[in-house]
Amino acid sequence: MAEDRVAEALARIERLDPALCAFIEVWDAEARERARTVDRRLPLAGLPFAVKGPSGIRSYAAGRLIGAGAVPVGSTAVPGPGTYWQTWGQGRHGRTVNPYRADRTPGGSSAGSAVAVAAGMVPLATGSDGAGSVRIPAAWCGVFGLKTTNGLLPSPDRTGLASAGVLARSAAEARAYLRCVLDSYEEPRPAFPVPAAFSPDLGYARPDPEVAAVVRAAVDRLVAAGVVRLDPARRPFTLLDPREAWMAIRGDGGGGGGGSREAMARASDVRAENDRRLDALFARTPLLLTPVTPNRPHGHEGPGELYSTALTWAFNLSGHPAASIPAGFTADGCPVGLQLVAARGADASLPEIALAAPAPAPPPAPRRARPGHRVPATPAPPGAPATP
Repeated sequence: MAEDRVAEALARIERLDPALCAFIEVWDAEARERARTVDRRLPLAGLPFAVKGPSGIRSYAAGRLIGAGAVPVGSTAVPGPGTYWQTWGQGRHGRTVNPYRADRTPGGSSAGSAVAVAAGMVPLATGSDGAGSVRIPAAWCGVFGLKTTNGLLPSPDRTGLASAGVLARSAAEARAYLRCVLDSYEEPRPAFPVPAAFSPDLGYARPDPEVAAVVRAAVDRLVAAGVVRLDPARRPFTLLDPREAWMAIRGDGGGGGGGSREAMARASDVRAENDRRLDALFARTPLLLTPVTPNRPHGHEGPGELYSTALTWAFNLSGHPAASIPAGFTADGCPVGLQLVAARGADASLPEIALAAPAPAPPPAPRRARPGHRVPATPAPPGAPATP
């Protein structure tokens, strides 16, 4: 029953959140009342879900989920004040931690949403993704994350880089999300194996060798299971590094003011060339596979010189839908994500492909950080961009 599902979610939040700090607010009384009165005939009747940040309940996606009978139980942690890097979260009990490694960040900026789903507090949470802010925490918390095609759902971002997204315990919940938030939803029927291109670095990133190996093993499992078919005759797919273009379009401080005229002209050139390459790829191949991040989750002291967004923000510039699915774990117990990218508007194909993917091996035995031990970081330099 709806009341039981919501009560179970609230009980898990009460038990687990003091240590994980995924939530800013929990709406206990409101959620129980909504569950008691929800129309049982609705498609998501009684499904507990969380919303990203203090304003998430006002988002278009949250409204559609509520209209389908889902019950919001609280708002999740996002980066705290004074944090120029966005892979952090500040919940009501303190700093948001990675559920697999408490000494590591969960990623962000949809930090609390990823942790709430990964810890089983809710099966689904909303997010938003302007440079990887759904896909990165999904990868680093070992859950499914989807960035929708830019412009497919309403977004308050004036630059057009950010789009709505969802974090879910499996692709099945993400599929239910799309069915409810889209005005029209056509059930895709991928013909397996799906032709795919694999790029370990998009031609410019420098992945951690162990992260790259985990992702390559995940791709090999997809091939062995008959989910995808790689064309070995083609050269590796590459793009131009989108970093400067993203930063110019986003503008100083992430406010969307844009950069200088020269920077914007260069950004336009990079964007046009990458669009040309992506259009040519998707004209012949429906799926692109890459790592989600070149690095594993860094410590809570912040990012460093290697951008976690290196492999994600290209698709905020191009507008393509992209998903993170669990690929496996590094030897030190950090989750790794495999990124699936499809043609614009082909959002619904990504959960279907993810559902057919074999599950990765479980994580290695938990490792405790030594008291006072600092985990090596992979930070972005001071003034690095936000990833909303």
